Amino acid sequence: MTSVPTTATASAASGPHTVRPFAVISGAQVQQVLEGREKQIVELIEATYRLHGAGDSVNPPSYFLRFPDRPTSRIIALPASIGGHLRVDGVKWISSFPENVQAGIPRASAVLILNDRDTGYPFACLESSIISATRTAASAVLAADRLSRNRPRPMRVGFFGTGLIARYIHTFLAGNDWSFDETGVHDLAADSAAGFRRYLEQSGTTGRITVHHSAEELIRGSDLVVFATVAGEPHVSDPAWFSHNPVVLHVSLRDLAPEVVLASANIVDDVEHCLKADTSPHLAEQLTGSRDFLHGTLVDVMAGRVTVPADRPVVFSPFGLGVLDLAVGKYVYDAMVRSGELHVIDNFFHELSRYG
Repeated sequence: MTSVPTTATASAASGPHTVRPFAVISGAQVQQVLEGREKQIVELIEATYRLHGAGDSVNPPSYFLRFPDRPTSRIIALPASIGGHLRVDGVKWISSFPENVQAGIPRASAVLILNDRDTGYPFACLESSIISATRTAASAVLAADRLSRNRPRPMRVGFFGTGLIARYIHTFLAGNDWSFDETGVHDLAADSAAGFRRYLEQSGTTGRITVHHSAEELIRGSDLVVFATVAGEPHVSDPAWFSHNPVVLHVSLRDLAPEVVLASANIVDDVEHCLKADTSPHLAEQLTGSRDFLHGTLVDVMAGRVTVPADRPVVFSPFGLGVLDLAVGKYVYDAMVRSGELHVIDNFFHELSRYG
């Protein structure tokens, strides 16, 4: 291993550029850096949203690789660039193979590539399923805080879907000082619901834990509803289930029928990103022919440009922005550099002279 930068000759006008050594950061290292830092990561995500809202980012549409012979599976590329103090480009390459769950392994796997802003050279590859879950959870918890400020703080939380993302959202809620009198659980797979309940009990969750056997029970019994499913199309269609005006973290994006969306106040992370790929807000747009049902973005709420009404349900639908992955990935990389434990691949870039 080496940490000595390599210098490549650039044009006379620009001077020499330094090519960083290429590093690989494992999932174990990622988890070691991020564990117990839930508050810091939520602050990082908030700062990144603000940079994105100010235009100091490039976040093109995600690219979907689909397979005719495996219609339920996909791999998505999320390229992005973020400025500010982060100054990094890169791409997350994340797969979703739902049938993995039946084989006893997680549905999603991912890597994150970080690129140097000056040279374009990649300088790190990080295991990114943990980074992806972390930024998703931090975004959801930030939204829960911001969207519940003009209403009573939710005291009953319900998790619809009980996989990795649900676990991370629960961890980030607890790590940011949220506590609940009741925690509800619902999953189409009874063993998954039971497993999530065991996790909640072992994590020291206070208050009553209830496994609900119907979606309606869970939603009606929750002030904060977390959708973290693998649903490909809407399966919750009755607006009356939300008549108590909960805050809804619609993380999985395709659970709610347009009727529920149109009966709610709707906040997204990015309008153009969220209204595509047949998400629930996209279906609502197709049904109505307009975007009038959108109240704004989370950045609008944070900046005070949008006030969320307290007399109707509020739904946060985050498509998931690549800039968030970059921010968390750079946070991990910088921590590994400071620790002196960065694993560098010697001679990864071999041809660094144009003329040999």
